[in-house]
Amino acid sequence: MKALSEIPRRSALALLAFAALAGPTAAWAATVQFSGYTWEVRQGGGGPGPNNWDARNVWVDAEGALHLRVSRLDGQWACAEVTMTQALGFGTYQWQLQGRPDQMDRNLVLGLFNYTTPDIGPDGTNEIDIEFARWGNASWPNGNWTIYPAVQGPKPLSTSFEVALTSDLSTHRFTWASDSIRYASLYGLHDIGDNSGLFRKKTFAPAKAQRRIPQNALPVHMNLWLFKGQAPSDGQPEEIVIRSFKFVPL
Repeated sequence: MKALSEIPRRSALALLAFAALAGPTAAWAATVQFSGYTWEVRQGGGGPGPNNWDARNVWVDAEGALHLRVSRLDGQWACAEVTMTQALGFGTYQWQLQGRPDQMDRNLVLGLFNYTTPDIGPDGTNEIDIEFARWGNASWPNGNWTIYPAVQGPKPLSTSFEVALTSDLSTHRFTWASDSIRYASLYGLHDIGDNSGLFRKKTFAPAKAQRRIPQNALPVHMNLWLFKGQAPSDGQPEEIVIRSFKFVPL
């Protein structure tokens, strides 16, 4: 990984925020069934943040939608995270959201991503992110797409942009191949292959792609958390609903 001084400020903060994703006191208290997959629900302490993680902030409703919540529980702020129990490889990953991640407090982060495991590489490698976050600064753009390299050394690939949704329904996806990753965000709910409502897209196709783009199957994570463990500046809880997750292999 490059020294933080070599990385633009927003990217450097994102790197710090994601350090030690599952801290030493983290545990996995339960599982939920969502979109045809089994997901472990995080319980305990640890990064990113660091934060408190509480399984009471995660549930699947009667319509099969997954709820992630940041709230005060037992006198302290607690966050939510789930991790798929299997690893997925090259293909299209899609999330349909209900909520307004574009209007979240500056200290809130919503992450939709796959993430390394110890047998594949250390933190700061092998990660593909869709994030909504202002990283504590209300003037920073709230859309973030980041790709952490397959090996240590290369700088992450990333772009940030302002998201202003037109309703509480939106779709976000990336298509991961061995030599490229294509991102897209759309207004409203759309299935894979339907690009109506597209408002942002970007393709990363770097030289030396096998070093810059993850090459191994990875588990999917979804989390809602507090940047640097700071309480929401508005003092309010936050909830985002994942209507569906879908994966189509290449």
